[in-house]
Amino acid sequence: MRRRQSLLPTIWLMTDERMGERLWEALERLPRGSGVILRHYSLPIGERRALFAKVARVARRRRLILLRAGEGPLGPEEHGVHGRTARRTRPGLRTMPVHSRTEAITAVRRGADALFVSPVFATRSHPGARALGPVGLGLMIAGLDVPVIALGGMDARRARALRVPGLYGWAAIDAWSAADQKRKAVPT
Repeated sequence: MRRRQSLLPTIWLMTDERMGERLWEALERLPRGSGVILRHYSLPIGERRALFAKVARVARRRRLILLRAGEGPLGPEEHGVHGRTARRTRPGLRTMPVHSRTEAITAVRRGADALFVSPVFATRSHPGARALGPVGLGLMIAGLDVPVIALGGMDARRARALRVPGLYGWAAIDAWSAADQKRKAVPT
């Protein structure tokens, strides 16, 4: 395992604008030591930096790993970057989203420390996208030499049920909101 990967959490929150104020509940529900990828791509850079600073305060208090998605540094609290084109501005993790075996191999060759594979199950983030399912996920990640995080329709119950060799962890958006947790009884 590469040194940077020793920082890699097994549980992640992917943020986005749809969360609204539920973002703060989600950050509090994450187990200590989890990861957060701040996306919020549509916000102007000044607002993104301000939001990043607020999230970073919670992350520091809760011992969460915080990555920036997209271009341009957002703050000194970045533990790394997420995205195919995102560049590190300091040492840290580099994770990449992938949706096919070809993308996964390319990401590994480009030095990704971890891959976020999606959509594993149907999800609001990719409406109409064909879900991989457990078998498709297994075939896609077979033999890859980096940790793989399952994303797309994931929650704790589904993560426990996945029996896919090489799967390192899981990530979600909706699984961390209070309303979704009541429906699915996701333990934290």
